Amino acid sequence: MKRNEIYRCSKCGLQMEITVCSDVVPPVCCGIPMQLQMENSQDAAVEKHVPVVEAREDGILVKVGSVEHPMTEEHYIEWIEVINGAYVNRYYLKPGELPQAAFYVPLSPKLIIRASCNIHGLWKKP
Repeated sequence: MKRNEIYRCSKCGLQMEITVCSDVVPPVCCGIPMQLQMENSQDAAVEKHVPVVEAREDGILVKVGSVEHPMTEEHYIEWIEVINGAYVNRYYLKPGELPQAAFYVPLSPKLIIRASCNIHGLWKKP
């Protein structure tokens, strides 16, 4: 397992992020191995899932999709994450909210920016 991999339980939906590198087998939840969430692996509209970043005076604004992602009870963005070296910042969203979040980190090409859709999985800004 690698640092910052996301695993999801196929039974209850619980997500887990790996914070240290390990040779241990995948984590187990509900008595079954959790599934590794591959970035940008689902067959879905890219324009609604890939994070878009805007520089601001006080940090960055991350919006999910160049076309706004729906935020209904059935289909929504669960969280937006910015990884800045050893620091992981995550903002959790709820249905009905805008699919965006502000982070107080300077824009840098080294940032890793991801978002998780409850239906279409994990998406990463290229």
